[in-house]
Amino acid sequence: MYIIKVKGVAKIPDYVQLRDAKFTLLAYFRVDRPDKSLEKLGLADKQDYIMNIINALPFGQVTKLEI
Repeated sequence: MYIIKVKGVAKIPDYVQLRDAKFTLLAYFRVDRPDKSLEKLGLADKQDYIMNIINALPFGQVTKLEI
């Protein structure tokens, strides 16, 4: 799985994209509201781990997530 953090502009907030190995979009959510999206993917129990990575991640960088 891959994570991309997208910088918002003006009134548009920052977003995160989660993509699979084929780069298909799995989830797209606001940085400050990951709850429902991660729950739908079955990753609610790993939310703290994923959010720590997202908060440290620079905008625009694709990072592989090992879960």
